[in-house]
Amino acid sequence: MPSREIVEAFARRLEEGDFIGAIEQFCTQDAVTYENNAAPTVGRDNLVAKERGVLAASSAVTAVRLGPSLIEGDTVASRWRFSFTNADGVTRTLEEIAWQTWRGDKLIEERFFYDPKQLGR
Repeated sequence: MPSREIVEAFARRLEEGDFIGAIEQFCTQDAVTYENNAAPTVGRDNLVAKERGVLAASSAVTAVRLGPSLIEGDTVASRWRFSFTNADGVTRTLEEIAWQTWRGDKLIEERFFYDPKQLGR
């Protein structure tokens, strides 16, 4: 079960824009993420590579946690707002729920739930 301090440290890394550092520090080597119902991304190295791709496609990415993270045993739920600005200066915003499973102080699984139509607005 993650401590409140660990969950807050993870959230702080995201809010500071250190998305790669958050993955490297807090995810297990075999961590898995799921985007809605898409096929999973498996393994920390693949998670880092995917994140690098997202960051390379944007001139800026910001993350803001909306309210506190809820912790129950090994499960953590957080509501987030991400803004992605492209090279043309157009910003798209996405709100999501991140549903996480932790093993101690390491993240082993994360599922992102959001409406993809938000990015088309």
